[in-house]
Amino acid sequence: MTTPASSSPARIGRALPTIETLALLAALVAPLLLGESPELITLATNILILSLLAISFDLCWGYSGIMSFGQALFFGVAGYVIALVGRDLEFSHAWGTLPLAMAVGLLLSFLFAAFLLLGRRTPTVIFVALGTLTGAYAAERLVSGWQYVGAGNGLSSIKLLQFGEIELVEGPAFYYLALALLLVCYLAARYIVRSQFGLVLAGMRQNEERLAFFGYRVQVFKALIFSLAGLLAGLAGALFSYHQGFIGPGNMGPGLSTTAVLYALFGGSGTLIGPVVGTFLIETISYVLADQDAIKQYWPVILGVVLLVVVVFKPSGILGFFVSRRERIGSYGGRSAKGGPR
Repeated sequence: MTTPASSSPARIGRALPTIETLALLAALVAPLLLGESPELITLATNILILSLLAISFDLCWGYSGIMSFGQALFFGVAGYVIALVGRDLEFSHAWGTLPLAMAVGLLLSFLFAAFLLLGRRTPTVIFVALGTLTGAYAAERLVSGWQYVGAGNGLSSIKLLQFGEIELVEGPAFYYLALALLLVCYLAARYIVRSQFGLVLAGMRQNEERLAFFGYRVQVFKALIFSLAGLLAGLAGALFSYHQGFIGPGNMGPGLSTTAVLYALFGGSGTLIGPVVGTFLIETISYVLADQDAIKQYWPVILGVVLLVVVVFKPSGILGFFVSRRERIGSYGGRSAKGGPR
């Protein structure tokens, strides 16, 4: 007799690679299809950049059980840093500023990890969530009143990203740069979560006490993945600043942090491609609804209701309709719970 448990192995390795391949093909041809509409290419580029932010949250929550409401903090601070470097030092070469943004995100997230995760006592999910949320809120309020960084108006007219003598403006070239960087980061994250390190993260999320009993330094693993996620958020913040030509307080506060959470939960956390799908769907729906005169004032409410329904009634997100439980990272613990430790 075929049972759900016995049918799942046959599906392993099928759904996610297929979805990933289709998403990549769609991303590669998108500029060719949207070539007549620069506005849509700008939207598509924003989706790619925000997908990096969503993946950074997925590494924290979907794979490690770290509920972070502060990913926008690393995103925004890195964006401000490269904007200030461009304004004050007249420097915007990609070989220098993009690694700088990643280093800023990595260092800042490590400092938060040292404070929130590496204390004597094991932190609770609520403690980490409130700690990161407080950090993002405090940073947003700080820059809102700091004239050196533009206060509430933020920094605009950011120096264009340079590759040698070439200055990159928004359009197909910037789109393919964002796609290339997203692809590299995605493959790196995919390698990490499928390595022995990722297996420890999966076990940690399912039963943290059991991993600690076996001698794993759980909080150190959490600090490492949290810092790597901050690195990705920093890179996304730099790309966003260059692409938009603007960075402001709203790009580093709880609002954007919560949006990153919704991207991941809506698409399907613990899959990496789920946050990308969630970002695409939410940004596309927002764009379409915001352009409708009849519902222009109510579209955030409509979008919020849609997100709430999906998150409440389908916790595995949109990809939960296509991806089996065993293919998701959370299935490791599920099998162990049924059949005992492997």
